[in-house]
Amino acid sequence: MTSVNSITEQANDYSATMSRVEVGELATGQALTAPLFSFKGSDDAAPSVYIQANVHGAEVQGNAVIHQLMTLLQDYTVLGDIHCVPLANPLGINQKSGEFTLGRFDPITGVNWNREYYDQSLDIASWFTEHQHFADKDLFSAFRQTLVNNCQQRLANPWGISTGHRLAVTLQHMAHGADIVLDLHTGPKSAKHLYCPEYDAAAAAFFSIPLSLIIPNEFGGAMDEAVFCPWWQLTEYAALKGRIFDVPVAAFTLELASQERIDMADAKNDALGILAYLSHRGVIKEHVAPASMKRWGCYLKDYKKFHAPKAGLVEYCAAVGEPLAAGEPLVTLLRLDQYGNDNAVTSVSLPIDCVPVLHFASASVHQGTELYKVMTKVFEIP
Repeated sequence: MTSVNSITEQANDYSATMSRVEVGELATGQALTAPLFSFKGSDDAAPSVYIQANVHGAEVQGNAVIHQLMTLLQDYTVLGDIHCVPLANPLGINQKSGEFTLGRFDPITGVNWNREYYDQSLDIASWFTEHQHFADKDLFSAFRQTLVNNCQQRLANPWGISTGHRLAVTLQHMAHGADIVLDLHTGPKSAKHLYCPEYDAAAAAFFSIPLSLIIPNEFGGAMDEAVFCPWWQLTEYAALKGRIFDVPVAAFTLELASQERIDMADAKNDALGILAYLSHRGVIKEHVAPASMKRWGCYLKDYKKFHAPKAGLVEYCAAVGEPLAAGEPLVTLLRLDQYGNDNAVTSVSLPIDCVPVLHFASASVHQGTELYKVMTKVFEIP
């Protein structure tokens, strides 16, 4: 993998080498950098891997997972190249207000840091027509190079690009060099869950994550979509022309419970889940069995948001990750301005069975605040 503006490469005490990737500059001229840890695989035919964490400033647990994963990898035979970028967004990580980290949105533009990735909007039909004479291996190599080159051109735009977009495209440029991409996040108050493309739903059985959202071939601005959507589109178009192959690239977003939290023991469990998937894909030589657990999924269209029907103070009654039957309390709303009448305390429930996945972090909300996200029409993943 070729990094963008990689500087000061050095060996560290582990089996990985460390460099730093420049992702922007401060107003005072200092370079903004993120660490890049690289494991060199021993088999050029094995899949390569890119893993990043902490694109949102408060979502720190992914850094612990990367640490645990790199520590575990010292005892395994690494066949495919593995590149890890913890602390991927130095601006967001340092965007503090008192004891809280506010780094979910670019403070300059207000855009979600995880919606800044580059939608390449390739003319797949024209590209495939020009390259269809290539054998599969060469076809994939040429397509990957197209994606990488487009990111390089975007970064070199003579009109410039925004701070957040530069960060995202720099990370995306590295991710396009890999066969497997894992983007590590957390929710506000959240159960663990996985965003998994529909073509690769079987992969959910390897990660140590009980809930999965099965997502369509649509770009919504996130890293996983930026990576897999072009490849999925290429595969579907090629099939229309009688050329059949599996989608060559896998990309997932792992939501590792709640933000503003580090749990090293839990991070090791999630690192083992990643190892189980990498073992399944042949990135490491040794077999690592996935954790034994029930896994449940729903399609993204059945992942519903519940917004506060009125303002007030909120008691979150439904536990994340646990089934909630229709009619059971979801939240209790307290309105002290209504003290003395029946509107002071209101219990709210949903009309359908669901599994709450995450809820808003604050107990003080405006009307219309997104209080919960819940899975509906849930099915078991074998």
